[in-house]
Formats: sequence, C-alpha cells, structure tokens
Amino acid sequence: MIGQRENASGAHFAFTDRWGGVSAAPYEELNLGGAVGDDAAAVTANRELAAKSLGLDPGRVVWMNQVHGADVSVVDGPWGSAADIPSVDAIVTTGRGLALAVLTADCVPVLLADPVAGVAAAAHAGRPGMVAGVVPAAVKAMIELGADPARIVARTGPTVCGRCYEVPEAMRADVAAVEPTAYAETSWGTPSVDVSAGVHSQLERLGVHDREQSPVCTLESRDHFSYRRDRTTGRLAGYVWLD
Repeated sequence: MIGQRENASGAHFAFTDRWGGVSAAPYEELNLGGAVGDDAAAVTANRELAAKSLGLDPGRVVWMNQVHGADVSVVDGPWGSAADIPSVDAIVTTGRGLALAVLTADCVPVLLADPVAGVAAAAHAGRPGMVAGVVPAAVKAMIELGADPARIVARTGPTVCGRCYEVPEAMRADVAAVEPTAYAETSWGTPSVDVSAGVHSQLERLGVHDREQSPVCTLESRDHFSYRRDRTTGRLAGYVWLD
C-alpha cells in the first residue's frame, strides 16, 4: 500500500502504490483520486485505509482540486466541505499533524518540509505546472511562513521518467526554453521531457539541497498507476506532515 515512507527529523513523507485498496478494475486497487470515474464510496474507503496505515486521521488530510497550474493555498485545517476545496496545485501549512496530499498518475508529486520552522508543502508538478513554476511558488509561500531553503527537505515520488515521456519536438523545445534540464530523449530515440529533472533543478536553484528522487517510473511499473499507459486508471498519493 505505502510504497515509500520516510521520517526526516520530525517531517514525514509517504508515497502510495496501487495495492491494498478496494477499487475494482480499471482502478484496482488503491485508487485515491476522486475525479477519475471510480466509485465514490471506494475512494473514501481507500483514503481511510491509506491514512490509517500511516497513523493519520483521515479527516486531517488536506486534498486539492489539481488543475496543472501554479497557484498555492495556505491551509490551517481541513476544508469545510468539498465545495471549499480550491483549484490549486500546491498547498502549504504550519499545522502540526495536518497531512497534505497530492494526487498523481505520471506527474511529479513534490513533498517539502522545514521541520525547524514547522512548515510543510505538497505540490503537483506535471509538465505544465513545472513550466508555470508551481514548485518555486510553493517554496516562496513556505519562505513567507518562516522556512529557510537551506533547511527544506524535498522528496519527489514515482513519476514517468524522461526515457518514457515522449512528446512532440516542438513541445520539448518549449519546455527546454524554460527549464533546459528537462530536455530528454526516450530510450527509443525520440523527443521527451524529464519533468522530475526540471523540478530538481528548480529546487537546486532555490537553495533546496536536501533532495531525493524516487527511482520508480510509473509508466514502467505495474505497481503504480500511469495515465499515459492506461488512460482510464487510478491515482497515487504523496503525503507530507510534521509532528
């Protein structure tokens, strides 16, 4: 269920895989996305299972309506209702014990925390969001709440890798014009984009040096959901919270 989990000096990071839930095909099993066509009751059950496996109160997990942009919301508690959930791609908090969640199925889930300042953030960085600067926007919001980039711990989860994320040549050129390190080539020799490389370069320039990147490629791994591979499929989640 939880593919990767880490505790770094009071900051907790976790990423799910696709197993251990109750969703039926094509969302089997641990689909955590509520807007992909899965049964709503199954998604609720899966979110409860995932939270409890991490020792979290499911009611204290904050989700986003992700739209591939660069807007950020600062949160101090769970949303009052589904209608209150904003359309953003990053959330930031100073709330201890409040878990922030990001959904992905090829995009880069970015988890950030400054345990000393007590500031955490979760960001959804697909190709459009990486180009728009969602990760720098999240770090900026953290700094405004007292975080120091030199203390920020960054973890990125399973994502489609640069060897597999094939795009048209013009798209690769447009992305590389903004973030040159995202320029890549597939394993079969065609143009591609490495979104994770772009995200990590952005973090490096911002002064965030404590970074780790998952080795898992979602498209290659049958243990993970991949939109590019399957189209109709579930969503993985990344979680970050502070003691």
